[in-house]
Amino acid sequence: MLPAPAVIASPVPITSAIAPQFLRRHLGWPLLVTLAASALLMAGGGDQWLADQLYRAEGHHWLLQNAWATRQLIHKGGKWLSAAATLVAILLCFHAWRHERAAAWRWPLLYLVLAVALGTGLVSLLKSVTNMDCPWDLVRYGGLREYVGLFASRPHGLPRGACFPAGHASAGFAWVSLYFVALLVQPAWRWRGLAIGLAAGAVFGVGQQLRGAHFLSHDLWTLATCWTVSLLLFLWVRPLAARGQRTAAVDARA
Repeated sequence: MLPAPAVIASPVPITSAIAPQFLRRHLGWPLLVTLAASALLMAGGGDQWLADQLYRAEGHHWLLQNAWATRQLIHKGGKWLSAAATLVAILLCFHAWRHERAAAWRWPLLYLVLAVALGTGLVSLLKSVTNMDCPWDLVRYGGLREYVGLFASRPHGLPRGACFPAGHASAGFAWVSLYFVALLVQPAWRWRGLAIGLAAGAVFGVGQQLRGAHFLSHDLWTLATCWTVSLLLFLWVRPLAARGQRTAAVDARA
């Protein structure tokens, strides 16, 4: 996901303070877009409309639920790919903290590991408490349960649901943290980093929607969760990374 620390030993210095417009662009606007899209999808029926189209296109049953491409390649293979990328990031992080030549990469790599772990972990936690069903569980799509909204009272005796937000998509969307890694090391890379996270999450999310495992809003809130975790962690790590750069520069001149 990132060049090896030996390739770029000295990331771009972190000097400027966080400006108010940075928070507006990276927190305010994404939050407003998420809330507006959620209103259309969850309250306005957009989720069901899109799922209806997929369900009808697959012959009024989830034809791709157990297909090799969606279940084995995208679902299982995607998990292994994300896990392998996380392992690489962990190994690079250990390397940076053990070798002075890679000292400037210590905080950026630690940030990446933490952002991926916390993003996927928080999505998993939310899934366990939101109590929402997957499309394939619903009567509308051949299941046995009636749809219950996020804030609606769940009928007594109805089994718990664990489908909101989308867990598998978090294995891709957690990598939007590469956008903020780039801001710490080479800001010119930030759009490429963002593209990696968005593309991975979109592929994982669409694959699950085709299987009947999630509505679009489930993936939207997974992205919003991973983005917010990445942003808040960036705001915490940024001054530490700047301090680490200055220390490394002083040690190099000594």
